[in-house]
Amino acid sequence: MPKTVVIGASPNPRRYSNMAVKRLKQHQKEVEAVGLRNGEIDGVSIQKGHPEMDDVHTVTMYVGARNQPSLYDYILSLKPERVIFNPGAENPELKRKLLDQGVEVLEACTLVMLSTGDY
Repeated sequence: MPKTVVIGASPNPRRYSNMAVKRLKQHQKEVEAVGLRNGEIDGVSIQKGHPEMDDVHTVTMYVGARNQPSLYDYILSLKPERVIFNPGAENPELKRKLLDQGVEVLEACTLVMLSTGDY
């Protein structure tokens, strides 16, 4: 099953990345969480670093643009079909790199997309 990778995942239940992991699970999506701290969100372990993953459909970004450069090669290595830049994570430089690789890029909110059926 194609999976969604939440980058910037936080164990803090007040963070949007945390809500996204929970909502993706509620919508029966396979989800992986990558963040800075160990933890768990609704049974999904938060992985640190740049874990290898296969069959990635969507990367949803919850990391601000200034903290993204160290993630560029990692995100491209996941070979996603789509990257969603959530509000506050928009990044024209990474967007250009992704478009050059044929990746669909959206500046949108994962939570809104799930609630409206546009995911």
